[in-house]
Amino acid sequence: MTVQSHSQITRSESETVAAGRDLGATLSAGDTVLLFGDLGAGKTAFVRGLAEGLGIDNAEVTSPTFTLVQEYRGGRLPLVHADLYRLNDAREIDDLGLDEIAAGGVLAVEWAEKLSHVPDRPIEVRITHGAGDARTIAINSPTAWGTEPGE
Repeated sequence: MTVQSHSQITRSESETVAAGRDLGATLSAGDTVLLFGDLGAGKTAFVRGLAEGLGIDNAEVTSPTFTLVQEYRGGRLPLVHADLYRLNDAREIDDLGLDEIAAGGVLAVEWAEKLSHVPDRPIEVRITHGAGDARTIAINSPTAWGTEPGE
């Protein structure tokens, strides 16, 4: 499998949202976006951008830290947004049934390092703090955002 990497620096929340929007516009049903980054890195802002790229009103997107999973509809594909921050038991995470919940849509998982198994061909987004409001967003994905040539 060929992996495509892309990295960019954003200097504001709106630029982080725009980076997510750019990726969201390329996503297909069944794609999984795994988000990694420290608390306050901008993972939820990036997911707001994913929603925009899918045609969903990004004002609906909030961090699902307490509800664990949110589903957003109204765009070209539904977006299922999971936040694993409060979960530490692999069984609890498996019991969420994220694979089944997101069937037919796009799954975005914050704190993805807590997953006990990684979905096939995920798109990994790593967001790291820089100086001031700067963030480095590194995106690693299977070729062409989830598709191999000829598929």
